Amino acid sequence: MGAGRAHPGRCSDRARFSVNMISAISAKGALRFSIVDGTLTAAKFIDFCKRLLRDNDGPVFLILDGHPVHRSKAVTAFADATGGQLTLFRIPAYSPQLNPDEWVWKNVKHDRIGRSGITGPDQFKTLRTRALRRLQCMPHLVRGFFADPHLTYIRAAA
Repeated sequence: MGAGRAHPGRCSDRARFSVNMISAISAKGALRFSIVDGTLTAAKFIDFCKRLLRDNDGPVFLILDGHPVHRSKAVTAFADATGGQLTLFRIPAYSPQLNPDEWVWKNVKHDRIGRSGITGPDQFKTLRTRALRRLQCMPHLVRGFFADPHLTYIRAAA
């Protein structure tokens, strides 16, 4: 599975509602996500990783961007303590094209939420959750994210 970063969402020109979301996708089309209340911390990210490990029969390979939580000592120590069940791969800074989860955020933010008139944070929460659940029900679409030519490094390893 590839993991994305906590990602603030911009919903309209008139108002701004921020939300932290974490997701992980697999080349087989699986999508897991979590909505994070407040600031993303190493502990919250580790909890997400624990859920990924519980949900998978084999090892989990996470592709991480340069978010400070992803680089934290606590996250590295947790991954090291899993005995190879969780392996972290960090992509270079400023290279979103190498992060498969960027397609999740594009789909949620631009293709779904960006087309809606947002009236408040509750509606924003409902729309983002609905968009992520929709993607969970469309594994063919998630698999398609890996067709991006920048992601051949993942397909070669799969």
